[in-house]
Amino acid sequence: MTEPASMPVSRPPGGAGPALRLDDGEVAARVARIDELLEKVQTAPGPMARTAVDAVRTLTEVYGEALARVLDHADAVLAGRLAEDELLGHLLVLHDLHPEPPERRAARAVERLRPAVRERGGDVALDGVEGPVARVRLRTAGCGSGCGSASSGVEEAVREAVLAAAPELTAVETVPEAASRPPAFVPVDSLLRRPAGPQGAT
Repeated sequence: MTEPASMPVSRPPGGAGPALRLDDGEVAARVARIDELLEKVQTAPGPMARTAVDAVRTLTEVYGEALARVLDHADAVLAGRLAEDELLGHLLVLHDLHPEPPERRAARAVERLRPAVRERGGDVALDGVEGPVARVRLRTAGCGSGCGSASSGVEEAVREAVLAAAPELTAVETVPEAASRPPAFVPVDSLLRRPAGPQGAT
């Protein structure tokens, strides 16, 4: 059986010095690879597979403790910057260490999607969080909230982003756009009736 190819790490020209930092695309590729490998290990038979899963779980706990100690030494400004980083934010959520409440994290997740939704002629915004449920206002091009398949893909992307950022929440609901107020009813005869003049006028 051949070993899977390792993912290369970029290094500075000449090969000297520490490895360069991964960009978001490279991080996403590695996260996907981790998920793929863990799925294979979890479904593999035998005690060695269970040992491997236990090793990963223990290692994750150690990294979580390391993150907690970093936050212990961080002031409010640094903690905020760590929370705003997408990768660090996910890790802080994973270890139940995120310093921000779920509503703020959900709002940030929605704001990250907003430019893409606007490019397609729609808009999305967090309406609020009630208990374990986040409510979002979603409008897609050419229709209102929840308009058939045109909005289903966007709605699913918003749901996944919000629940990934705030896994304490259990659901994401779409709030209908505020209905436009119907025009006031004006009787026709009132339009034909001449207004009364000032009292005493002829």
